[in-house]
Amino acid sequence: MIRILMLSKWHVHAEGYAKYIQSQPDAKITCVWDEDPARGAAWAGELGVDFEGDLDKALARSDVDGVVVSTATSEHCRVMVAAANAKKHIFTEKALAPTVKECKIITEAIAKNGVKFCISHPHLTTSIAQYCKQAITEGILGKPNYMRMRTAHDGSLAGWLPSYWYDVEKAGGGAMMDLGCHPMYTAAYLLGKPKRIASIFNTSYCPPPADDHAVSVVEFENNAIGVLETGFVSPYGANCFELLGTEGAVIQVGNQIKVRSNKFKGGWIIPDRLPDSLPPAMRMWLDGIIDGKPIPFDTARGIALTELLENAYISHKEQRIVTI
Repeated sequence: MIRILMLSKWHVHAEGYAKYIQSQPDAKITCVWDEDPARGAAWAGELGVDFEGDLDKALARSDVDGVVVSTATSEHCRVMVAAANAKKHIFTEKALAPTVKECKIITEAIAKNGVKFCISHPHLTTSIAQYCKQAITEGILGKPNYMRMRTAHDGSLAGWLPSYWYDVEKAGGGAMMDLGCHPMYTAAYLLGKPKRIASIFNTSYCPPPADDHAVSVVEFENNAIGVLETGFVSPYGANCFELLGTEGAVIQVGNQIKVRSNKFKGGWIIPDRLPDSLPPAMRMWLDGIIDGKPIPFDTARGIALTELLENAYISHKEQRIVTI
């Protein structure tokens, strides 16, 4: 049984993580810590577990094997280094940290202490992401040269995001830092190492300086271009995905994908069968702790995401193309 300390209810995904842990036969929550003691104590009461307001004491508990980090992004480096030094396994919400410098500090602490680590990159577990990776590997697309992905919702427009979500000192940024993570890490997964980035971020409804709709254009070392879009002001979502190459294309329409390739006869087709989805990232983390199974969403993937995000914000702030 993996005994888990929940580190903060700050993130909107914290409750979902707790529910997932409670649904697993080999994991349970034993304690809550929160930088906001009142919030943490109330949540611990809801979960029926102890609340500990002192982080060091919480990490020193004998009934804690691992931690789930859902603090403000600005707190990630501090709490993860403390957890690693306490020999606790770590699952974290994205982004790993606001800066690559902090990511490297976290990575060193994890490696030094030999704890298991996993970052949440849920879009990479989908059948569609696995099919796209397979299509690239098998040459169905030829040489990939363009990807467009938008992930958006109406959190600012409809007012259902918490007010503290727009505190860029704690969150690390706005829509691109939070929701734009998904196009960013998907592009890095499919297209590789980024080379240059240009960004335009804007604010319509949320309190400035947080961005509530944003676009970054990324050039990768293989000369592919990624157009990565996000926003908190899209009432109808309009999420999209396109992956194009010299020999073919994959596009997503709703939850369905269509493929066209010079290697196939005819026009657009719907694949008969997609690869199976991967287990949720948290399940991978638990399996890594219990059975030593590999965890693909490691600190290297966390650094790759922050590298894109950090330079995306530099590009917007300085109004220039940034070489990565």
